[in-house]
Amino acid sequence: MNQQTTTESNTKEFAAIDLGSNSFHMIIVRIVNGSIQVLSRLKQRVQLAQGLDDKQQLSREAIERGVACLALFAERLQGFPTENVRAVGTYTLRRAVNNEEFLTAAAQVFPFPIRIISGTEEAKLIYSGVSHTQPENGRKLVVDIGGGSTEMIIGEGFNPLIAESRHMGCVSFGKTYFADGKISNKNFNQAKQAALSKIEDLSWEYRHLGWQSVLGSSGTIKTVSQIIAENFNNDGVITAENLQQLIERVLKFDSFDKLKIAGLTEDRISVFVPGLAILSAVFENYRIEQMRYSDGALREGVMYGLESSFQVDDIRERTVNSLMEHFNVDQDQALRVADTAVLLGQKYARWRNPDLVADMQNILLSAALLHEVGIAINHSGVQKHSAYILQNSELPGFDRSQQRLLATLTRFQIKSFKLSDLTPQDNRYEVQDILALIILLRLALIINRSRRATELTDKFTLDVSSDLVQWELEFENGYLDRNPLTQSELSDEKTFLSSLNTQLEFK
Repeated sequence: MNQQTTTESNTKEFAAIDLGSNSFHMIIVRIVNGSIQVLSRLKQRVQLAQGLDDKQQLSREAIERGVACLALFAERLQGFPTENVRAVGTYTLRRAVNNEEFLTAAAQVFPFPIRIISGTEEAKLIYSGVSHTQPENGRKLVVDIGGGSTEMIIGEGFNPLIAESRHMGCVSFGKTYFADGKISNKNFNQAKQAALSKIEDLSWEYRHLGWQSVLGSSGTIKTVSQIIAENFNNDGVITAENLQQLIERVLKFDSFDKLKIAGLTEDRISVFVPGLAILSAVFENYRIEQMRYSDGALREGVMYGLESSFQVDDIRERTVNSLMEHFNVDQDQALRVADTAVLLGQKYARWRNPDLVADMQNILLSAALLHEVGIAINHSGVQKHSAYILQNSELPGFDRSQQRLLATLTRFQIKSFKLSDLTPQDNRYEVQDILALIILLRLALIINRSRRATELTDKFTLDVSSDLVQWELEFENGYLDRNPLTQSELSDEKTFLSSLNTQLEFK
């Protein structure tokens, strides 16, 4: 059987390939229940830009490295129809005057068309990849620092409003400003000033359009985020302050060979410092306060352009619906629990982080809809199985912190736990808010425990003291008498919550 999915499984497989200046990337996915399931990601460090000389001639060695990588990709793609594979070449192949030589050699081992795209098209595809995989709403500034070029896009929803690509990348700047592998204030500042000179004309227009959030993609920004998570702030968010702290730490070293920082891998050292100079210039030019790393980038943008059914208005809703269908969730029960959880979440008014209320309420809704996905493994320990699935699945529309919170809520939906179990892996969500979300989900489950035999009700009030210790749930007259199982389970919950120094009263 070839690797293309058979008609019996009624799914399609797609591949998107990004022939970058530093690395070649391939992502292979299939559509499962209307959503994308990643089958594999392949990456080869080709360093194509290293082979581009002053006359924009691509060396024979660089061409051979690229072709060898494509031969490996072709082996994985045996049996794929041509229309299900899309490969794009970026900065280095755009610049190379002998790119036809590369394409001719590639065609001998790679039986799929390769399209060399413009900088503007690359920027728009990057924006598509980010906007289709990240949860942020509103206007976004997206920055992608590649091996040979940097793309900067402002967009709203899935639509780019302005997109620019400039000739500055971590490989090309490495060759120009750090060719000897030495690190100094002088060469770092030269690289930064060169980057500023290439983008300063964009400053006013971009800042005039404005944005609500900033996202960065690809290797340089991923590496910076990892280093910040290891050394400064465990949520990995890049701020102007911790970026400057990182630069100061890097400049204490005098060569790439000696550069050792937690979170920096060996294979990124040679391109990290020039990439850091470019990122510093971007922060300064656009007066960026903070940036979050996005897993989605060019290859995801290429992939989302392959199939119209990938295009949706609400990424998170698509992800949740797909998981419910894939794991055969009892949708009637999930909706009952979700309706109650949403109502409880609206009545709860003691959030410690008011800026994240809408975000947390939405994750509570998702947890209510997905709390039983683990039944597909076993009803016994469903909370553990559900949490494992949600923690380890690819969930477009949820960033890493949101995915962890979603898994935490489902993990503690039933049974006992300790407050120490809620220690967050980053500092986005307050522990008190996490505990409140868990209690809200547990109460929603108790109210609907009898499933179809449950008497549906939205006639209850919730009052929580300012110190979060006292919770009072009041139903309409006679409700608990008519639903003795609910009353019994609320009594058990009261006993458990007292062990967490939380007092639950109900009537």
